[in-house]
Amino acid sequence: MSDRVCRWGIMSTAEISKKNWLAIRNAPNATVAAVASRTVDRSEQYISECQPAVPHDPAPIALGSYEELLAREDIDAVYIPLPTGIRKEWIIKAAEAGKHVLAEKPSGNNSADVRELIDACAQNNVQYMDGVMFMHSERFQQMRGVLDDGESVGNVKRIVSHHCFAGPEDFIKNNIRLSSDLEPLGAMGDVGWYNIRFTLWAMNWQKPTSVTGRILTEHKRDDSPLPVPIEMSAEMFFPGGVSSSMYCSFITENQQWAVIGGDKGFLNITDFVLPYFGSTLKFHVSRATFNIDGCDFNMEKRVKTHTVDEYANSTACAQETNMIRKFSDIALSGNLEPFWPEVALNTQLIMDATIESAHNNGAEVEL
Repeated sequence: MSDRVCRWGIMSTAEISKKNWLAIRNAPNATVAAVASRTVDRSEQYISECQPAVPHDPAPIALGSYEELLAREDIDAVYIPLPTGIRKEWIIKAAEAGKHVLAEKPSGNNSADVRELIDACAQNNVQYMDGVMFMHSERFQQMRGVLDDGESVGNVKRIVSHHCFAGPEDFIKNNIRLSSDLEPLGAMGDVGWYNIRFTLWAMNWQKPTSVTGRILTEHKRDDSPLPVPIEMSAEMFFPGGVSSSMYCSFITENQQWAVIGGDKGFLNITDFVLPYFGSTLKFHVSRATFNIDGCDFNMEKRVKTHTVDEYANSTACAQETNMIRKFSDIALSGNLEPFWPEVALNTQLIMDATIESAHNNGAEVEL
């Protein structure tokens, strides 16, 4: 087995990147080689904050521009948490520099952007993946086994998910997610992306035939040309009569639950995006029954709790580390996996359709 490690460059000092700094350290086949920001001082400050707590050996190099990062020969892959409004440009530049790309979501402002960046990665023989960490959790593999056993849930009929958080006043006034230039999809792009991805996963990657969407609340910070959705709902309709409902928001307190209902039972997960802190992850399957015995009417819960020995975060077995390990394996082997860009594009296509519907009074949009 090769002892090579994937040498990562972090493009931006965004707060979320600190989580992947740790994940890269925890992955045995990866290391952070360099960090780039718009000034070298910002890169140095970022490294000085992260390195004492989570050291990489040797310490990453601080760079004062993204171009410097892409020009380095000692970088195999880049992690790009830049704002959506400028993300496509730098993904394409990274691909043209021969770097494999793990980027935050949404992948682009629209599906045309995503097709363009995916084509650039394919033409330059580099992997593209979006940073949806839950897809790399062992819990989801166990959930798939339960959904596919034909008995626990049966034939899927309905999927419902909520993913939201209540941003404080300063967030609503000043955060980049309230800027149509930087994050034009607002809550739908930031948190709704996970709802859509979860639904696609639950449907074993079958795409909906049509969708509807509603912008429930929109807002903008003072320098934003247009408002963005900060609370939104959507419905997805699949062949065979299966339907899905989702809700995402910046103004409703923390929720990240989902229910997959079938003709024999239902699966319930209360923390599908970011697992609740601990060393054991859970999900529940219920096959409730309603029994009448004379005057006695009983609804019996009949819940089975499934557990997975997996830490919520910050360890070698956590989902973000699994993602980095998987991506590093691809980068080191050169065996690209077309599934990842394909599912990113499908997620974006559904998101585009829900936004289109929302701007047309919730009219149904076919895919």
